[in-house]
Amino acid sequence: MIIVLKKGATDEQVNHVATKLTEYGFQTHISKGTERTIIGAIGDERTLRDKPLSSIPGVEKVLPIVKPFKLVSKDFKAEPTVIDIKGIKIGGENVAIMAGPCSVENRDMLFAIGKRVSEAGAKILRGGAFKPRSSPYAFQGLGVEGLKYLREVADEYGMLVITEMMDPRDMDDILKYTDIIQIGARNMQNFRLLRELGTIKTPVMLKRGLCATIKEFLMAAEYIAAGGNHQVILCERGIRTYETETRNTLDLSAVPVVQANTHLPIIVDPSHGTGRRDCILPMAQAAVAAGADGVMIEVHNCPEDAMSDGDQSIVPDDFDILMKRMKIIAEAIGKKIS
Repeated sequence: MIIVLKKGATDEQVNHVATKLTEYGFQTHISKGTERTIIGAIGDERTLRDKPLSSIPGVEKVLPIVKPFKLVSKDFKAEPTVIDIKGIKIGGENVAIMAGPCSVENRDMLFAIGKRVSEAGAKILRGGAFKPRSSPYAFQGLGVEGLKYLREVADEYGMLVITEMMDPRDMDDILKYTDIIQIGARNMQNFRLLRELGTIKTPVMLKRGLCATIKEFLMAAEYIAAGGNHQVILCERGIRTYETETRNTLDLSAVPVVQANTHLPIIVDPSHGTGRRDCILPMAQAAVAAGADGVMIEVHNCPEDAMSDGDQSIVPDDFDILMKRMKIIAEAIGKKIS
């Protein structure tokens, strides 16, 4: 349930309500807006039916949340969440650009790509240090060495780092070098991993599962928020359908549908979403036009020599063109590239 506090409710009143809810056996999550404070009460709502919550000083009204995802619901927080990481914002009127290679292959390659995407306007450097691959014989990433390269390049060009985590045992190393933790499609319903991510303060970008419905997608995000970490970014990266011409079917309709149901920002990954270099520019542009809060693009100096996913990587010159187009589109719909 949601307890809406009156405008001007004091901190003492807010804490008193939260204490009462805790006594009733509920988890509480306090969200302070520009005008009002609301408290989310997570638990068996039948326990509260006979409790006179509306009579507690400072309480304006009590509302049930009917959706199974509570904390990420727009019922809990009406205004869009804006995640601010070192001054770089994701959400609201901001369109965040994440760019870089699929895998960190070596230091020189990463420096060259980082320089180009940074000059074009990208503020977040992507790259896999630990790579989940379908074949056990394929390149699995450089591990901690790759994390160090990501941090070094990002610091050189004033960027943030986003990289994928697959195993909680890697968390300490990843947290040391990373600004945003990415959870890939294969791990969207790895609930133990999601619970672990709820215990940290680092922002998490959660990718939609290959066959996940939007409801299942939001429920996975709820696992992280329920643990206490509300800095969650959603990522539409395509779903598996009968179509074989593209690697996945990029569901751009998910952007407005998700935004109608949650306050969390959502970005789009057309590289994984299509798996085709010739689709990346038009689908990235379409994602911005659809109102996405960001895009994630794979960029490689020489895609034909890439150690993973060269077919879905664009060259820096094409990324330059894409950035110019996305800036125009963002401005046309009242947003800006952040």
